[in-house]
Amino acid sequence: MATGMLLVCGLALFLTIKSNLLHSQQFTISFQRPSDCGVEQFYDISSQSCVKCGPNQSTSATGLSCECVTGFRVLATNGASITCQKCPLEKTAVTEDGYGCILCPGSLTEQGTCQCPSGSILVERDVQGNPLEEARCEVCNGAEPALSAPNSYRDRCQRCQASLINTSQSCMCGSNILAGGMCFPPNNLPTAVNPNVNYAELSLPVQSAWFSTNLYSSAAACLVYTNLTACQALGNMCVMNMHSFSSVANDACGLYNTIFRATAALGSTQDISYWRANLPWLYYGDQPGLANRVLQTEPLPTGFSFKGRNRNTDINLVAAVYNARGDFLQWEKVGGNNLQLCPDTARRQEAAYTFGTAYLETCVLSVADLLRVYAEPLFYDVFVDLSRGEDRRLLPLPTRNLNQEYNRKFINQGNLNDWYLSRRVLLVDTLSGREKSLGSLPKVIRIASSIRIGFQLVPGTQKGQVFPPLLSVTYSDVLITAPNTQTVSVLFAVDYEMDQTEAHMKTDIALGVLGGVSVLYSLVKTASWKRRIGSPLIDMETVLKFLLFYAGDLANVFFFITVGTGLYWLIFYKTVQFLHKLIQQLSVDIFFIDWERPRGKANKTIQGNGNGEAKHSPSPVSIWRTYFVANEWNEIQTIRKISPTFQIMAVLFLLEVVGFSSLALRDPWSDLQRPPQAYSPPYSLTLRYGLAATLWLCIGLLQIIFFTAFHERFVEDKIRQFVDLCSISNISVLLLSHRCFGYYIHGRSVHGHADTNMEEMNINLKREAESLCGQRGLLPNTDTQTFQISITSRLRLQYDRILEPLSRRNGPSRLVDAASGHLFDQSTKAYHTMNRFLGSVIDHAHRDMEYVVRDKLFFERVIGMEFMEPMDKSIFYNDESHSFSDVLFYGNEATLLIFDTLFFCVVDLGAQSFILAGVLTYVQQMIFRLIRNGIGRRNLANKTLVDKRFLI
Repeated sequence: MATGMLLVCGLALFLTIKSNLLHSQQFTISFQRPSDCGVEQFYDISSQSCVKCGPNQSTSATGLSCECVTGFRVLATNGASITCQKCPLEKTAVTEDGYGCILCPGSLTEQGTCQCPSGSILVERDVQGNPLEEARCEVCNGAEPALSAPNSYRDRCQRCQASLINTSQSCMCGSNILAGGMCFPPNNLPTAVNPNVNYAELSLPVQSAWFSTNLYSSAAACLVYTNLTACQALGNMCVMNMHSFSSVANDACGLYNTIFRATAALGSTQDISYWRANLPWLYYGDQPGLANRVLQTEPLPTGFSFKGRNRNTDINLVAAVYNARGDFLQWEKVGGNNLQLCPDTARRQEAAYTFGTAYLETCVLSVADLLRVYAEPLFYDVFVDLSRGEDRRLLPLPTRNLNQEYNRKFINQGNLNDWYLSRRVLLVDTLSGREKSLGSLPKVIRIASSIRIGFQLVPGTQKGQVFPPLLSVTYSDVLITAPNTQTVSVLFAVDYEMDQTEAHMKTDIALGVLGGVSVLYSLVKTASWKRRIGSPLIDMETVLKFLLFYAGDLANVFFFITVGTGLYWLIFYKTVQFLHKLIQQLSVDIFFIDWERPRGKANKTIQGNGNGEAKHSPSPVSIWRTYFVANEWNEIQTIRKISPTFQIMAVLFLLEVVGFSSLALRDPWSDLQRPPQAYSPPYSLTLRYGLAATLWLCIGLLQIIFFTAFHERFVEDKIRQFVDLCSISNISVLLLSHRCFGYYIHGRSVHGHADTNMEEMNINLKREAESLCGQRGLLPNTDTQTFQISITSRLRLQYDRILEPLSRRNGPSRLVDAASGHLFDQSTKAYHTMNRFLGSVIDHAHRDMEYVVRDKLFFERVIGMEFMEPMDKSIFYNDESHSFSDVLFYGNEATLLIFDTLFFCVVDLGAQSFILAGVLTYVQQMIFRLIRNGIGRRNLANKTLVDKRFLI
């Protein structure tokens, strides 16, 4: 029974939940705005919809409430709604407050209120506040002693404007000049002013409503009455016109200049000759050309330092702020958003004012937001705060307005000596572009799209001194068409620079000296090459070889200079050197000399005339040892002293994970880890190049040291292992990197035979370990197995003569000797002939092809050139450093390391991505390795006469 009740309850609960889910719904409302409401509707801010007004009511000016129509007064109101009542016929007018009806002495306004003639005020209540039955129009007395006139609301009389009284001793301007509500006597200013604002970027002049209303009155009040606010307003209008001068004297800047000259007797302010008394300071001098004197004559009295007791990294800027009417508003500390239009966190914006931090901030702003936020422009006079304790001193910050015109030319976009520096900047001007009225939408707005504060270090300073910073401003003119969709790009930056003349001079000297040394060194290398190939003639090949050597040497000069100075130009030459070495390695001549001899004779049956005849012939020598040595050589062609994969991973780990990349940021800090919310300045290309090159080289050098000092000694040394393999295999290797120069690895077994079984091989190795047999060296009682060889031309000619039939087989078919037999037979024959010939040369069996063994002189090893030319005898130079690795990647690690360094740095400088640079560096390493392996394998098969099918 209980179980049944539980099932019933569960089913009921399920049906209830399901029923509620089925009856759920979404709520929507109609979207209405105040502009959607009709004449008899108001916008209800509570319901966010248009609501119909009551009887005899219409919408108010704001559209958010209702008011009584003309001829009706407010009878009652509760704050949310009103009740309107029609005025009686004997009192048809409505009082100014809208709550009463009254009889008018004259006509009515459109709103149904009483209207008084000019010079009179409307009186609707007595002095106790009781409403009058009939309104009165009281005339203000404009004569002495009252000198009064109606106020702006026309509800009381007040004293006339001072300029009217001073000019005409009454409230009437008379024959004087009335402008902007002020009366002026005749003066030196032109009566007809130019109210146009020139938007040069758009080639569009706009007749400004603000200028039409205030330009003349501000200039006249400044000149005639020394009105300080009017002088500031006039200066602001000149700033809105981009400080531009032209032959027109009646525009804003022309009027300012006229007053500047007319008030010369007043003297200057703050002992600054450019700052006229009573006027704002707008220009450095009365003509262009003083920029160099202002910016690079005297440094700031205070220096900057990053450490110690005198640490000072704060850039303290302050600004005097004015509005468009010329009122002084306040002193502001520059920082935050007063000069930076882009929105950002306060911490990131403050980073701009830390000395040494290269700051760059960009954003895209909506024109609609600019119109809403900057309804009136603000003007800034910026100063550097040099205050120390109670000694408060300010240094004016010179401004370079790149939109400033002088006789219709952009004077500040050219040479420094032509600049015309100025003062006072604005950020957004939405006022001067209003054409019809001050309440209309502007036709054009002007935005400071680029603001840069530039610091220049004093040459040779050790105290962190800088010249006065320069504020550079670029404005963009935006023609208003669709403000809700229009945008404008904005930039704010703080830059630092120093005079590079001395550094460039030292770099040029270093390039000149080292470049000359590289020429001499390249000549020596070319002479050495000519001697090694046995050619005394200077031909085009010699010139080309010199240029290739010179390109490589010059690349080394450029590399060391650029690493030292952080530059990254002229890197192409290292690529030329790398490709030159690669081609040399891919064309080297190589042959494996097999010293193995048959141990006995085998019976071989020869068929003839149907009868078999047994004949004894030497047992064949196994070719597998040669194949094995050839495969080992093929494998070591691309081994290096470093691990390229570890190199890339280690560099990327230090740069991206540990944070060494932060050291390349353009700021004075050495922190490896930065907070995510902190400002991250842009990277310095010089520092980025220097950092990447330094890390790459350091890790590469550490790998080379580890490989040489530890890995080769205790783990594996493949170069020396190859030499040991040649001895065990009873095979010598002849390498000719040049026509008459190369290397020789003496692999002749001291046991006589290497083609043996395991037991005999172990016995031989044991005898050698116990010094029970001879030494491996070429000369008796020596261990030297590797040599640099300089051979005679006679020996080289014989070498080429043996290989000549094989080289002809690759030519045209008509040149192939038809009687030579099958190509395989040709290769076999050439192999045995070359093997016997080279073996006999090593055994001194040819008197005309003798050789001597000697040590290289110290200077010969240093410059890499042999002083003795092999005329009659070849020369074998003892080489315990195994320099035959020069024909492998192994012996060219320095070139490869520098090439990888430059490739990594160049890719990073172009892409600004260490990870991409690492990936592409790995890809190019793999590509060149495949090229070296593939072409090197083919060259090995061609030169050693080993079938490439056996090169695994």
